[in-house]
Amino acid sequence: MRLRALLDTDALGLRLLGGEDELDRTVRGVMTTDLRDPSRYLSGGELVLTGLAWRRDAADSEPFVRLLVQAQVAALAAGEAELGDVPEDLVVACARHRLPLFAVHESVAFATITEHVVRQVSGERAGDLAAVVDRHRRMMTSGPAGGGPDVVLDLLGSDLDLRAWVLSPTGRLIAGPKVAGPGLPADTCAKLAAEHLAAARTGRRGPHRVTLGSSAYSLFPIRSSGRSPQASRDVRETVLSDWLLAVEADAGDWPEERLDLLQGVAQLIAVERDRRDAARTVRRRLAQEVLELVQTGAAPAEIAARLRVAAPVLLPGLGAAPHWQVVVARVEWQDTELEGGPMAQSLLEEILVDPLATGPEPSDRIAVAHTGDEAIALVPLPAVSTEHDGSESGILADALLEAVRDPLTAGLDDDGRVTLGVSASVHSAEGLRGALEEARHARRVAAARAGRVCAAGHQELASHVLLLPFVPDDVRRAFTARLLDPLRDYDRRHRAELIPTLEAFLDCDGSWTRCATRLHLHVNTLRYRVGRIEQLTSRDLSRLEDKLDFFLALRMS
Repeated sequence: MRLRALLDTDALGLRLLGGEDELDRTVRGVMTTDLRDPSRYLSGGELVLTGLAWRRDAADSEPFVRLLVQAQVAALAAGEAELGDVPEDLVVACARHRLPLFAVHESVAFATITEHVVRQVSGERAGDLAAVVDRHRRMMTSGPAGGGPDVVLDLLGSDLDLRAWVLSPTGRLIAGPKVAGPGLPADTCAKLAAEHLAAARTGRRGPHRVTLGSSAYSLFPIRSSGRSPQASRDVRETVLSDWLLAVEADAGDWPEERLDLLQGVAQLIAVERDRRDAARTVRRRLAQEVLELVQTGAAPAEIAARLRVAAPVLLPGLGAAPHWQVVVARVEWQDTELEGGPMAQSLLEEILVDPLATGPEPSDRIAVAHTGDEAIALVPLPAVSTEHDGSESGILADALLEAVRDPLTAGLDDDGRVTLGVSASVHSAEGLRGALEEARHARRVAAARAGRVCAAGHQELASHVLLLPFVPDDVRRAFTARLLDPLRDYDRRHRAELIPTLEAFLDCDGSWTRCATRLHLHVNTLRYRVGRIEQLTSRDLSRLEDKLDFFLALRMS
């Protein structure tokens, strides 16, 4: 709004004392202050209201006005309630610096002016932004996206002073404002995604309002532009794949116009999401073709030919054929006939993107097919290197699980599970069938574990961990009880710490010296404890078979 409009509003009781030539300045906000130096709280364009409590004598006016001008405020309005009249020294200082000066009648509260300015400025900004958003929507639906979601988020920041981000259901930052300012930390993204998924499972309409630390956020679901909230028979069909718009503000007291505007922004971003999903069609088809060849036992040469077609699509400009990894995922819900394959496919396309990468583009390098209730991802690795410990780089099951476990657990509530299996990398068509079976076997290992979201990698298939999940529960309980219950009972009665001693002894490979040092015990004390363990269990810890039994019992307990 313009300063001239303020002067023309009789209810505000403003009287112009200087700056007639500057009345076309734009007011972008309002601030009330009696600080001698309020500049740190000013961002430019404000109407500054002051009761003059900062003024002790005439010499104070010049530096005060100079600070306001340097902060590029629109105008100064001084109240007459404190001194009766606005001091002449302030009028002179404002005239010298060409700063418009108003006198506020003592009968008018600063709150009245503030409310009027905020209402007018917000209304104008909302109208301007709505027009821009509408133009952007038409541009995105009729042709290439005009800068993507980032452009709209920048408009929210510049025109409505709202900071907003687009997040995946796993908390990956897909888009955010490009203007200066602190970003959204990764842990905050994950927590917001978890809050959104938990709220979505309740069936409540958005926006969902949450508070993290000292900041309030409003979370708007971003659904497919062709799907209404009621179009899906079951919220579980899409809850693990829908994006969300996180706005740093509490929408609880927003007017309907602003809520409608943000819903429109969410719909606009949904257009970009649909465009990206459509672009995945080719990659999905490539993955499906390779999967069918592998599962039907096609010749390696035929599989290799399909991989040569897939490589330039997934990794443009790559000279040599890449190495590949296979990731298998399954989404399972209780008491439902929902088809898990498509849900797992959409989810896998999201979670295989590096959580620290921004934007939708990194997902263009992933091809995911689905068969039955599982999804299978073919992930190219442009350069597979060997780490210092001899392991190959690439997707690691533990890192994948750490990045997505908390948000997805909230969305799964108490009736869903996600299990993931990751293969080692292979560099030829001959190894792809083995990689697929390896990933499937790893997923079965993950499925045998407790938890809503579980993952296992190929490294675990070469150890005892491969066998333990498939031992029947009653056998496991009987085996561990027979070996460990006597030690637990003894520890409860005597506080002897035999179980921790046994764990440390096995972890130190039976070394008396190293184990005694770790437990801060004399070797003789350690020998006494081990002897007691052997006496209570009728086992001999010098024998490999008995060491192995204790090791497995501890792992299964």
